[in-house]
Amino acid sequence: MNAKFPAMSASKAVIQNHLRLQPLFKPLRDETLAGFAEYAALKAEKKGAVLFSAETPNEKIYFVLSGWVKLFRETLAGDEAVVDVLTAGNFFGEIGLSGHDEMPYGAEVVEDAEIITIPRFLLAEEIMRNSLFGMAVLQNMTRQRLQRDMEIEHRTVQSAPQRIGCFLLKLCRDNTGDPVVLHLPYDKTVVAHRLGMQPETFSRALSKLREETGLRVRGATVEIDNVKKLVDYTCSACSSSFPCED
Repeated sequence: MNAKFPAMSASKAVIQNHLRLQPLFKPLRDETLAGFAEYAALKAEKKGAVLFSAETPNEKIYFVLSGWVKLFRETLAGDEAVVDVLTAGNFFGEIGLSGHDEMPYGAEVVEDAEIITIPRFLLAEEIMRNSLFGMAVLQNMTRQRLQRDMEIEHRTVQSAPQRIGCFLLKLCRDNTGDPVVLHLPYDKTVVAHRLGMQPETFSRALSKLREETGLRVRGATVEIDNVKKLVDYTCSACSSSFPCED
């Protein structure tokens, strides 16, 4: 460990271990992660907690260890547009690394979450020193852009029921055998907004999806007897194939 950092407390050691598991930090040495851990914080956030609002300054990078966080904007009419919903292994706030002090979205916890925050300046300094780390950040931002492009494609060519089917397939891509039982990770209203629908449109589209594929919905539980049937119905209007990497 670098001599300029004192022996870490147990909590800082826990943070360093969590950071080591993040793909973004693979190019970094333990000494660098120890420095990050000295300034980082690990917090348990309750559902409904607002981490920051849109168009407000933010000087932190957020790493989700568990739970779910939505990134969102509000229209002039007061409607909500959900930009993304992130879970374990994702991070956000990195747009500030490109010089944007004000966030283009707000962040709210939609299911109880554990989150690590790191001051943005630490990552910015490391990018200047370490080209491999800078490349890792760039690759992540490129991956997010490709995901956004795919979502634009989906909203252009997929029907509302197919977009819901795509959402469900992403939840079960690690379990492709029949039958599959899924539990929606967050409220259906958030799911609807994430897919670019009003809740009433989502309800009608979900009913249509049930008719076309035979899946069953009981509250937050979705039962899929035939994954292939759902794939055939959903992926026919997509340039990718199941299981996709998105």
